[in-house]
Amino acid sequence: MKYELDFIDQIIKAYDVRGLVENYLTPEFVFDIGQAFAMLVKSECIVVGHDMRPSSPELVRAFSEGVNLQGTDVINIGLSSTDQLYFATGRLEMPGAMFTASHNPAPYNGIKMAQAFAKPIGRDSGLDFIRGILVNGNYAELDKNKKGKVVFQDLLVEYAQFLNKLVDCKNIRPLKVVIDAGNGMAGHTAPKIFANLPLEVIPMFFELDGTFPNHEANPIDAKNLRDLQKAVIKHGADIGLAFDGDADRCFLVDENGETVNPSDLTALIAERELKKHPGSSIIYNLISSRSVAEVIEENSGTALRSRVGHSYIKAMMAQSGAIFGGEHSGHFYFKDFWKADSGALAALHAIAALGSSKVSLSKLLKPYQRYFSSGEINSKVKDAQHSMSVIEKQYADLDSVTIDHLDGLTVNGDTWWFNLRPSNTEPLLRLNVEAKDLARMEKIKKEVLATVRK
Repeated sequence: MKYELDFIDQIIKAYDVRGLVENYLTPEFVFDIGQAFAMLVKSECIVVGHDMRPSSPELVRAFSEGVNLQGTDVINIGLSSTDQLYFATGRLEMPGAMFTASHNPAPYNGIKMAQAFAKPIGRDSGLDFIRGILVNGNYAELDKNKKGKVVFQDLLVEYAQFLNKLVDCKNIRPLKVVIDAGNGMAGHTAPKIFANLPLEVIPMFFELDGTFPNHEANPIDAKNLRDLQKAVIKHGADIGLAFDGDADRCFLVDENGETVNPSDLTALIAERELKKHPGSSIIYNLISSRSVAEVIEENSGTALRSRVGHSYIKAMMAQSGAIFGGEHSGHFYFKDFWKADSGALAALHAIAALGSSKVSLSKLLKPYQRYFSSGEINSKVKDAQHSMSVIEKQYADLDSVTIDHLDGLTVNGDTWWFNLRPSNTEPLLRLNVEAKDLARMEKIKKEVLATVRK
């Protein structure tokens, strides 16, 4: 079937396929995506997994039928987290597709696609090919005698064992851990991943429910961490873990119920990885705390600065051979996990570090907390480029100031910096400010916002 370009552009994004099930991501459309995906990867077999959304099983069935029609077999691993699907593409050495809309509301669904060994498929590496097939309707001619088949294979236990081999937590001191799965896929994977470890796990919202009855499975939004913060205090826990809907992102809460800046976790994991692989490169995105680069260099590593977005970090990991990468959004990438991101693997690193120390999580992370951050602040603007140009002129001639345009506008001072980035989808400018002292950070934030919002 052929599709209108305007329709396709509502669904096929830069890094994945995503949209409302009722209006866009219908079984009929997903059937044709399955055909196009099989044509792209040219593999004898692909692996498919899905999250707990009510629409996911039917979409997987339709996708698999489209793949089979092109003579390609499907291994269906059933319910899985996104990083479990990435594991499957490495373990089985074949391309894969994960059906999930991550943290989006229940009416949405999506498809994250990868080549073998979790190599990402984005706009320039396959999605434009799929887009062209759907618009032109030029599906491959079918050989009815070569229709593929679907087999089912459970990889959950093997996936959990693999993660535990990468990060050894068996000999740590006993810890009390609260885990908020947000009714997402961590409720399926966490019981296996954290079993047989010296942990008292207190589960929250482990029941799989794609309608998200308790709160959105989006831990980057502070309001979705409140239940976990209260539970950590109530139970006197050592650490709290919050996962998003497809469990590829993880956020931490310390023993005081305070949220942990993802930059602190990036720095912690970077230090741990550099002890195993001295002199290696580690990637951080440009709105991570300046302390991340400092910690990497203090531990004899090479700090590589990336644009914001997983596609840029994954590409840089492939090019540079970096052993680890961290993002402010709670994505953490590991070379020994096929350069893919895994929320569970990041959580295991945090638990291993805490359990191997004699101090609390807040004290463990204190050495990485060297700056005051504004967090990301959004402003509606009519012309993002004009606003950034005005700001750049204000700061360009100041002493000890450097400016770069790696991603939007970054202005670097001696003990402070800020970044302004335009949104790709909305008329917004996103501001992040960091400074060595709180007063300086607040002053710069107010100055920039006053100009941007004028």
